[in-house]
Amino acid sequence: MAARKTINAINWGAIAERLAEADKPIFASFRSKSDLYLRRMQQYPENVPKIDWALYKKQVPVAGMVDNFQKEYESLKVNYPADKYTSIVEEQEKDAASHVAKFMKESQERIANFQSEITRISSLMPFDQMTMEDFAEAYPDEAWNPDKPTIWPHIPEYQPGDEPEPIPAPDH
Repeated sequence: MAARKTINAINWGAIAERLAEADKPIFASFRSKSDLYLRRMQQYPENVPKIDWALYKKQVPVAGMVDNFQKEYESLKVNYPADKYTSIVEEQEKDAASHVAKFMKESQERIANFQSEITRISSLMPFDQMTMEDFAEAYPDEAWNPDKPTIWPHIPEYQPGDEPEPIPAPDH
């Protein structure tokens, strides 16, 4: 027979602070139901009280009736349902933890890249003090190049040579 298991400590505050305001009423309802079920389960003893069969044998006049009840009662076994979900939840928890660790590692790499970019940009000369040559050194892809002139509005989509293929004439 499986033992009755209860979770004694749930950090409701930590759960509540992660929720959006719209979800807090649903969470409050869930918490009150959970507390109600826990109180209801804890009001009953873990083990069934022992029956004084000798007292009943003295008081019941029919011979063998109490012995028959005792034999039937002691042979009755009510098992708790098998716990088949804990292993699944623990497996999902490990999977989620690995995803979180991977995401944190990738995030730290992105943060390091962004920090290096911030350092690079901070070390550049301010734009109002740059000459055209300084700008061309700092941003060679965006600076004006006399060998490759562009036309207004100076964005790649409007430059010559980037036209799509012409639409063929319909055959009549």
